[in-house]
Amino acid sequence: MNLENLKMFCCVVEEGSISKAARKGFVTQPAVTRQIHQLEELYGTLLFERTEGKLVLTEAGKVLYPFAKEMVEYLKRSHEALQEIKGEREISLHVGASQTIGEYLLPGLLGSFGKRHTDLKFNLTIANTPTILEKLTNNEIDIALVEGTVKNSDFMIEKFAEDELILIAPFNHHWKKRKMIDIEELLNEKIILREENSGTRLIVEEALRKMAILDQIEVSMELGSMQSIKSAVEAELGISILPKLTVLNELKYGTLCEIKISNFQIKRELWLVQKEHRFQKTGVRSFINFIRMNKEERGC
Repeated sequence: MNLENLKMFCCVVEEGSISKAARKGFVTQPAVTRQIHQLEELYGTLLFERTEGKLVLTEAGKVLYPFAKEMVEYLKRSHEALQEIKGEREISLHVGASQTIGEYLLPGLLGSFGKRHTDLKFNLTIANTPTILEKLTNNEIDIALVEGTVKNSDFMIEKFAEDELILIAPFNHHWKKRKMIDIEELLNEKIILREENSGTRLIVEEALRKMAILDQIEVSMELGSMQSIKSAVEAELGISILPKLTVLNELKYGTLCEIKISNFQIKRELWLVQKEHRFQKTGVRSFINFIRMNKEERGC
């Protein structure tokens, strides 16, 4: 078995053409074609076919790809592990996080972790949950920290924190001195929410639907980021429901205030997600243990 042939097979699949794979691998197209043919001879079946001028995986190719990807990944990990032992390579940790976690929770965690592990080099990718999980599937990151539902049963998933979504208002809002309001009072206010299909918005809408008032609420403004919503609320353009993680500073310095709603609470779980590997990278083990230790300290 020639692992270089498997590596090139994966490259052709991911690049979508032999010519692009050749350019990426700094080899000629005939060399790539020869490697693919050698694999096809080994397995006794075609791995690609051309359909309307495009290179498409056969059923056999589709079956082979995840196995090839895993073998190539373990080859890479074995080199990295030995380089770490010999001191020839920096110990690196590639973390992926969904936006709320990546922007508001993870910087503090990485800062604390980095002080204890000065030999580690961090790479952080922030995107929405589906994108981060896809990167984990493709081994582009070592570990994922996400909110929302994780449906892939091949992942190892554990809860590492909880976040609450709260009602926020301008610092001088007329509800400020009240201990609590009734949910129906939202109907008299201008509501600012994230754009449709945002994960945060879907959670808020589901909670309001359960209280039987979603259809009665009029959304006065839709904005594409947490920061833009916070700024709009500070400017007294309306009120909103946001993850508490995202407004801790504003609540601390009094530019926004939290309003409690009677018999209404929204909590969501935050997940640590990893792929099951027989040999785990040193940095990943250390980071997971650190996350678990922090979880215990917070009593989650």
